[in-house]
Amino acid sequence: MSVVAVAGCGLLGLAVGSFLNVVVHRVPLGLSVVRPGSSCPSCATVLRPWDNIPLLSWILLRGRCRACGMPISLRYPALEALTAAVFVVTALRFGLSWSLPAQLAFVAGLLALAAVDLERYLLPRAIVYPTLGIVATGLLVAAFAGHQWGRLGVAAFCAIGSFALFFIIQFVRPRWLGFGDVRLAALLGLALGWLGGWTLLVAFMAANLLGATVGIALMAAGRASRTTALPYGAFLTAGALFALVWGAPTIAWYSHTFRR
Repeated sequence: MSVVAVAGCGLLGLAVGSFLNVVVHRVPLGLSVVRPGSSCPSCATVLRPWDNIPLLSWILLRGRCRACGMPISLRYPALEALTAAVFVVTALRFGLSWSLPAQLAFVAGLLALAAVDLERYLLPRAIVYPTLGIVATGLLVAAFAGHQWGRLGVAAFCAIGSFALFFIIQFVRPRWLGFGDVRLAALLGLALGWLGGWTLLVAFMAANLLGATVGIALMAAGRASRTTALPYGAFLTAGALFALVWGAPTIAWYSHTFRR
């Protein structure tokens, strides 16, 4: 993949990250992500174009609103930078392929869901369902263009299987999972199932390992107990991103190590 294409994906990631900040702030409040335009969360002043440049405006304004002087959350530049970085890595992973748009939509949706989950312990349907629809459409186009119907079938099977598994767990142990996690599992199954069932398994294993590590660390520090709620959606997102980029090497290492 050319340097220009990779840089373009990075710039696209910055722009998408700026939009994701609007999504993260407004969707949980039931507000439109289209109107009104971007505004200060504190004083509601509509931002001028030069105050709404991804990452750069936050730096030039020193993290404060030009109108009221209130601090602007570090989440805004962090999410923009993270989205740009993840877009670049995803582009390098998939190259200029038919499936790249679907995977970029997937990671964008994941980052928005993780940010909301970290702030509010919530995985809104208004983010999950549109992301699922865009990813499904993108993979359908990729399957048609590349005659990869087998991959699409595996992806659909993984989506249904993941949803069913998490649904059963949530039904039997509702304290373990929220239904948002069930919906998110279907999204992970679809996008990662395109890469194979083992990639999806790596994602779930990585998510649970990360969740267990964070939980144990918080309990050891006296900041949580065994009944403390944790943002499992954020752990699923981290596991999915790990599997998306490093799933294939992980599977190859496992096969080489344990089949000698």
